Amino acid sequence: MLETLGALGTGFEVALKPLNLLWGFIGVTLGTFVGVLPGVGPALTVAMLLPLTVKLDPTGALIMFAGIYYGAMFGGSTTTILLNAPGESASIATALEGNKMAKAGRAGPALATSAIGSFVAGTIATVLLTLLAPLVVDVALRFGPAEYFALMVFAFTTISAVLGASTVRGLTSLFVGLLLGLAGIDSQTGQARFAFGVPELLDGIDVVVLAVGLFAVGEALYVGAYQSRLMETLEKISGSIWMSKEDWRRSWKPWLRGTAFGFPFGSIPAGGAEIPTFLSYATERKLAPHPEEFGKGAIEGVAGPEAANNASATGTLVPLLTLGIPTSATAAILLSAFQNYGLQPGPLLFQSQSDLVWGLIASLYIGNVILLVLNLPLIGIWVKVLAIPKPQLYAGILVFATLGAYSLHQSWVDLLTLYVFGLLGFAMRRWDVPVAPAVIGLILGPLAETQFRRALAISQGDASVFYTQPIAASVFALTAIVLIAPWLARRLRRKR
Repeated sequence: MLETLGALGTGFEVALKPLNLLWGFIGVTLGTFVGVLPGVGPALTVAMLLPLTVKLDPTGALIMFAGIYYGAMFGGSTTTILLNAPGESASIATALEGNKMAKAGRAGPALATSAIGSFVAGTIATVLLTLLAPLVVDVALRFGPAEYFALMVFAFTTISAVLGASTVRGLTSLFVGLLLGLAGIDSQTGQARFAFGVPELLDGIDVVVLAVGLFAVGEALYVGAYQSRLMETLEKISGSIWMSKEDWRRSWKPWLRGTAFGFPFGSIPAGGAEIPTFLSYATERKLAPHPEEFGKGAIEGVAGPEAANNASATGTLVPLLTLGIPTSATAAILLSAFQNYGLQPGPLLFQSQSDLVWGLIASLYIGNVILLVLNLPLIGIWVKVLAIPKPQLYAGILVFATLGAYSLHQSWVDLLTLYVFGLLGFAMRRWDVPVAPAVIGLILGPLAETQFRRALAISQGDASVFYTQPIAASVFALTAIVLIAPWLARRLRRKR
């Protein structure tokens, strides 16, 4: 415990350096701005900024990206409450009551309970991250190649099953990413694979180009094709933006309960913020002193889900930093940001780059305070951002994405692959195939292959190493349960 507090103290020294503070402030401001824009999420923004930050100091750049991540979570509530347009599935539960409050002239208290609840949940979740991360690292240091391979297969399966409406579509997206990850020079034999005689592909497909293509270009094309003609009604903020004593009394328990739901779900590879936000909403509906207000604008229905959403966002950093396993689209892009600087998140990173990791964790505490200061007084400014016309917004995103991709290597191959992946992203969006598993497959696929072959090399080709090791066998059993349980549940429902 004392060792952890000492490391965190060193982290605050790093995070409080003037330049790192500036990057953190830029990150949370940009993240809030991006979160307010409908349809532009943190994954898209971090993906677009990756090519432009290659020359930055790794610590400052990662602090900025983390700021964008949780800043966008804060900002997304503004769009959800005032426009009834959730930027991501995790905000749907907030929209159920938040927009009703806005229509009833209580947009101010709805935005306030959302901002303060996000601060409370984010701070508590960061404390839990600080305490849990060293424990997970101690366990992970005992993992061998077989255990790591089993863990990655579990992450592949659960993320593909959780993200999107269909397990088959999620797994299809994952296999596209795994296939793309095979391109380049084989790390074990040095042979070229799937490069098709193109020298630029010998280093493999750049994950930044894939991410920007699928998220930014694909989203821009989809919005241009289907959503540009949709009319959206922006609710005006009338009356006080501050919460009354009654609002505070009704909000503080949902904030704590939402945090308790959100952090564990974010911390496990089967995580995601959708489940805890709806669990929080259902719980508040059952426990509320005024259940008749639900469906008409109950403040508990905003406070709980928003706290769960932000606690879950912080929870995703536990497996990302300690195991190198991303559990969300944005976490996958953050992992590629680490790899851009030649860093691989995992237990060894806490030893080799201690100042960077703890500086990043310390910046979360500071960022939460900056966000609270930014969000409450500047709500009027963030609302004006919603007036940006969609055609100009997405045209700017396309230009920005193109310049960013070209700046990586000044190569026409990057531009060609960017727009090929953009068309693929458009098709995936059109047929409701989740994008995140493809990015995760490209990032983790080569690592999983390396661990698989290393485990077989150590066991001299004996495949039993994957089911005779207790940890690996347990993780594979969990993977089988994740795949089989939903199918069994559907069969039982049909029989009934």
